[in-house]
Amino acid sequence: MHRQPLLALLNKHIPADATERAMTQDTITFVAANPDCFERSLLSGHVTGSAWIVSPDREKTVLIHHRKLDRWFQPGGHADGDADVAAVAFREAEEETGLTSLRLVSPAIFDVDVHPIPARGDVPAHLHYDIRFLLEADPDESFLIPEEVKNVKWFSLKDVYTLTDSESILRMVRKMV
Repeated sequence: MHRQPLLALLNKHIPADATERAMTQDTITFVAANPDCFERSLLSGHVTGSAWIVSPDREKTVLIHHRKLDRWFQPGGHADGDADVAAVAFREAEEETGLTSLRLVSPAIFDVDVHPIPARGDVPAHLHYDIRFLLEADPDESFLIPEEVKNVKWFSLKDVYTLTDSESILRMVRKMV
């Protein structure tokens, strides 16, 4: 079954707190119940992959400023049928930052987050079951910014607190310190 590798990773994941523990369990339940969980055509929700990119010294992280949402986020996106969610996170990180020095730090899941996506056009409100992986990159490498991204930038971990109040992002910062 194509969902088994993700379910195995989810079952091994050690959540940081009760909130992430509940989201991990919700994701396990969702993936187990939906053979098409990697497809965005599943209108109730779908699996996405994200990358928490850090510098080798673990002092900085890369965030993208999303053009449509006008907020800073970690790179990530839809699986579009790809059950290898680490590969999805890696691909999205490359596409949204242009970085070529990316390296997957571990095949283990770094963070799990379930968040609502509002209705847009003919797509109803739904959930993203976001599986996040830790990647490392060279902070001296230049970014190539694609059209959907307004900006890409390295931030010190402490500066992330001034950019967002998103518990989802701040939880990843706390995992680094």
